[in-house]
Amino acid sequence: MPISQELRDQLLGYQRNEIAEHHIYRQLAQTIKSPENRRILEQIADDELDHYQRWKAYTGQDVRLDRRKVWRFYLIGRLFGFTFAAKLMERGEQGAQEDYGALSERIPEAEAIAQDESEHEDALIDLLDEEQLRYAGSMVLGLNDALVELTGTLAGLTLAFQNTRLIALSGSITGIAAALSMGAAEYLSTKSEETDKSPLKASLYTGAAYIVTVLLLILPYLLLESYYLCLAVTLAGAVAIIALFNYYISVAKDESFKQRFLEMAGLSLGVAGLSFVVGLLIREFLGVEI
Repeated sequence: MPISQELRDQLLGYQRNEIAEHHIYRQLAQTIKSPENRRILEQIADDELDHYQRWKAYTGQDVRLDRRKVWRFYLIGRLFGFTFAAKLMERGEQGAQEDYGALSERIPEAEAIAQDESEHEDALIDLLDEEQLRYAGSMVLGLNDALVELTGTLAGLTLAFQNTRLIALSGSITGIAAALSMGAAEYLSTKSEETDKSPLKASLYTGAAYIVTVLLLILPYLLLESYYLCLAVTLAGAVAIIALFNYYISVAKDESFKQRFLEMAGLSLGVAGLSFVVGLLIREFLGVEI
């Protein structure tokens, strides 16, 4: 059927998205050991190619592959997990799916493609089973505890010691000891639960998240001279870590970003502010000068 140039350009844009996502899913599938996860991604890749061919039936031409998009999402998948990459792509398609519905009067297949995108592919993505998401709760535990405890500790030490090296030393000892303690607690907790999660892996994810957070929060005290500036940078870093991690979880697990972010940020900054005041009061009460 003849179509207008405007509609033709719109369909060519859909083709570019579909063929790029076909290659992205194919490349990600080749990196996965799990046969079931590989099968799911290959099936989604085949669906994307089928959609491409349907749009091509109306435009009558192929389009150039956006290799930059393919490599961008491939790297995202390798760095942050294939589930995160897949759901991030599907989020980008939500606007296109709404446009598909509007095309149904002129393109009879548009509604079927929209339904396929919103139901079939979403259902397939929900079947993906990725280890790091199964242990997301353990990572949240380590990250959240480290942010709350260490921002408070560093705020208190900043007022008490007023020496960046001494603050870094004390914070490191406290943070590493707490990471080991949290890892051990998570091991025992997971072992006592009726779950298919490995207690050892759960403890490692908790401890690793804790230690990485500790290192990032202490880093300003090793690089800068002003302890007040160090505290400001540490608090800003804590907010950035909370934002990045919660964005990752909100995409990968379809959870609310705003609610989780405000809760974690408010708790961490609130404890830091309270600890800052406590450090000041203890310093004044004991009359300690370092």
